[in-house]
Amino acid sequence: MATKVHVKNNRWAEGSFPNTPEGEEVFTITKERFDAAIADFPGMSDKLDVFIDWDTDNFASSLKDADVLLTWDLPTDNLRTVAPNLRWIHCIGAGVEHLLPMDWLHDGLTLTNNKGVHAAKAGEFGLMSVLMLHSHIPAIVSNQRNSIYDSLYATPIAGRTLVVIGTGSLGGSAARKVQALGVHVIGVNRHGNPVDGCDEVVTTAQLDDVLPRADYVLAATPDTPETRGLLNRQRLNLLKANAGIVNIGRESVMDYNALCDKLDNGSLAGAILDVFDPEPIAADSRLWNTKNLIVTPHVSADDGDAYVPMTLNLFFRNMALYLEDRPLLNPIRPELGY
Repeated sequence: MATKVHVKNNRWAEGSFPNTPEGEEVFTITKERFDAAIADFPGMSDKLDVFIDWDTDNFASSLKDADVLLTWDLPTDNLRTVAPNLRWIHCIGAGVEHLLPMDWLHDGLTLTNNKGVHAAKAGEFGLMSVLMLHSHIPAIVSNQRNSIYDSLYATPIAGRTLVVIGTGSLGGSAARKVQALGVHVIGVNRHGNPVDGCDEVVTTAQLDDVLPRADYVLAATPDTPETRGLLNRQRLNLLKANAGIVNIGRESVMDYNALCDKLDNGSLAGAILDVFDPEPIAADSRLWNTKNLIVTPHVSADDGDAYVPMTLNLFFRNMALYLEDRPLLNPIRPELGY
């Protein structure tokens, strides 16, 4: 019997995902994209019965006999009753905080995510952002807005120190690229184990010890109970006045109001923020007019051309494991939230 796969796409909606009309095109799994990707896995199409849908148009009726769900989000109420055969859900994003708490994830149901798909793009964005901070680009952009021509010089970046908070696929990729320029990279994670691209690695409990050493900080953490509020006002105050900060993880890790205060009063040199809650940012948000702050619209890690093909390649590699009843790649640990 064929394995039934339900693909739940989301139409663009304000305050939801995708959060822009452009995003709907980037993230939608069409039949054409599905067929193109599965062609790299000979014989797999004969083993699958695929239903491609939008939002919850046919969710309840299709999930009655679905084995696998490929989606960003889903209604979780009474899921065991709605989808009695469901054994695996793959989330097309790396972050799964929108599915917390995971008390709906019953025994026998595995949730996997897109970890790794974003690494190349995120590494390049992280490198670019650190170099922009080093070359005073946030301040130069602020000066441009105010018709100020001020020569802000910078030396080569070798010898500076970068603290990377969250050394998974995103942070780790950025760490390796920045380290190659002669930067001393300090990684911060839960376990403190060595990470490729980091000269030192400390645990999150040691964060206060390394923040004063940072010339630049790159935050690349998921949104979990452990990371929320990690970079609060007190920790931001540990940074040197000429330091800069980048966030490509989730807004919840950082107190943006405190960050804006520090940028406006000159006790922090610059910042580049790519993640917000909610998205898009409100038109009256202070972020738009904060001094020495560059806002990017959540584009740090998403490949606009290849996101769906890379997602489907990971999904089909996992499907091969699923069909052989082997452990899947990127399983989520509900107790950790990632």
